[in-house]
Amino acid sequence: MRELIYLTTLLPFAGFLINGLFGSKIKNEKIIGIIGSASVGLSFIVALGAFIQTLNLPVEERSYVVNLFNWISVGGLNVNAAYLVDQLSLIMALVVTGVGFLIHVYSIGYMHGDKGFWRFFAYLNLFIFAMMNLILADNFILLFLGWEGVGLCSYLLIGFWYNRKFENSTTSDTAKKAFIVNRIGDFGFLLGMFLIYMTFESLNFRDVFSKANMFSISPTTFSFIALFLFIGATGKSAQIPLFVWLPDAMAGPTPVSALIHAATMVTAGVYMVARCSIIFASAPAVMIVVAIIGLLTAFFAATIGLVQNDIKKVLAYSTISQLGYMFVAMGVGAFSAGIFHVMTHAFFKALLFLGAGSVIHAMHEKQDIQHYGGLKNYMPATYATFTIAALAISGFPGLSGFFSKDEILWFSFSQGSLLMWIIGALTAAITAFYMFRLVSLTFLGKERFGHDVHPHESPKVMTIPLMILAVLSIFGGYVGIPELFSGENGNLFHNWLEPVFSNAERKLDYFNNHTHFEEILLMTISIAVAVISMYLAFVIYTRKRSIAEVVSAKFGGIYKLLWNKYYVDEVYDATVVNPIKVTSESFLWKIADTRIIDGFVNGTASLINKISGYIRLIQTGVTQFYAIIMMLGIALTLLWIILTL
Repeated sequence: MRELIYLTTLLPFAGFLINGLFGSKIKNEKIIGIIGSASVGLSFIVALGAFIQTLNLPVEERSYVVNLFNWISVGGLNVNAAYLVDQLSLIMALVVTGVGFLIHVYSIGYMHGDKGFWRFFAYLNLFIFAMMNLILADNFILLFLGWEGVGLCSYLLIGFWYNRKFENSTTSDTAKKAFIVNRIGDFGFLLGMFLIYMTFESLNFRDVFSKANMFSISPTTFSFIALFLFIGATGKSAQIPLFVWLPDAMAGPTPVSALIHAATMVTAGVYMVARCSIIFASAPAVMIVVAIIGLLTAFFAATIGLVQNDIKKVLAYSTISQLGYMFVAMGVGAFSAGIFHVMTHAFFKALLFLGAGSVIHAMHEKQDIQHYGGLKNYMPATYATFTIAALAISGFPGLSGFFSKDEILWFSFSQGSLLMWIIGALTAAITAFYMFRLVSLTFLGKERFGHDVHPHESPKVMTIPLMILAVLSIFGGYVGIPELFSGENGNLFHNWLEPVFSNAERKLDYFNNHTHFEEILLMTISIAVAVISMYLAFVIYTRKRSIAEVVSAKFGGIYKLLWNKYYVDEVYDATVVNPIKVTSESFLWKIADTRIIDGFVNGTASLINKISGYIRLIQTGVTQFYAIIMMLGIALTLLWIILTL
């Protein structure tokens, strides 16, 4: 099956072509939905077959390259269109196609009746095609092709309802914001690629990573390469300072938020750092930067999520925060732990977004949780699955999020510092609080919606994917049980990925001199803090909601700061956006464009017009006049010849 891995990209692309070219003529929603969903479902089957085949092979044979054709051959640059099938790419392929298939099925019900139904599924299939190229790529150029492809699809899907209002702008404006902010990060990624080629004379992963592991190269060079690549990651994975696009991306349809902005695309930056682990391990100073940025982003976004009232905005800031955790793992060298959290996060965050979509669908597109309440009586399946996801992301013991998040917290302490653990644990407590604030205000307590709203459970085409994701959110973490509890078998997930990251981990050479007692103690504290936070949120927002009003009144300044998202957008507007607008209008448009460029072009045309006017006076149409001119010309020519003899 490994030899057929290219089908995981071709099948979604075929779905894109069929729905994109003929969807408007097919018109039948079921057929369009089946084509779009089946193309991704078959891709999942191929990826699963490749995974099972690889699992049964010896460790040294698990990495395999599928060459399709020679793509670029210019000078010393030779790049093939080739896919790398190894432990890391297979995990990502299963997550993208598996979760992607469930979201496609869910979308059949969610997008029912939308006039752009066929276009929506065409875009989703195109996204899966681009994302699979990104994660299976054998070289940086093919990876970058997928990288830009998912950015394009994100733009198309965020602005899918291009004529709708979103807060103080339109969905098309939010799509442009996402596109532009990502281009900033992509510029850094390109610089990293250029420097990689200058240093290693190749852009193929195997060549670059083997040379990075064996050659003696300046640490400064490694630092610049890693820093440029990380800039690209901050754009795609919404980290400080390029995180501002993700909350506004919630303007798109909810399945888009689940697929692109929770489960797959935003983890591309984490995947890229993990894939380039040997480069980052060779730049320890940049690793510290990665960890600090990730930690600050996790805490920063979690605090903003405390006060949001838009159900999707709460989940958006939660996504940014969880991505921060993943980068903390990358920064402290816990690459396997970071990818483990990528996988578990895909399960419970996709479930949260799809559950939110189910609520929005039932509440006639209203997204303000202050106007919900008591929905568990009307939507029992959505309530149960949403609560499971909330428990998972909060780190409740036994659920998938507990295993992955606790592993990152442990590594942040054992390979980082106590301060990192404290901030990480505090962020986890805040996460648990705002997630159960969300659950309480949405599903519990008194009903706060009008009599004109009649909530109802979503159809099975939407609830069955919720149930499957709920099962994965519960049991998905058991493949990564900590070595403390797994005995001789060790951490199965870590063992699976160990060959991919072995060189990087050897270069980091971390020495863990901490005891199991410390690990159990910190685990117990993090569990206790999370459970207390969940209970407090439940009490405050279901039984004594007035306490929340008292707290917000007493800490009004902090509340206002968080409500306005630390005024980051306003600062960017004042320092970047508005100066560019003013400069563009006052100088580039009115002076450079209108006066200089247009003046030169129009002036040239005016000058030619005047000269032509004088020349036209000579063209009288009188034959005798032309004969006289000819005679004068001949006479002047003879005179010049005589005088020059």
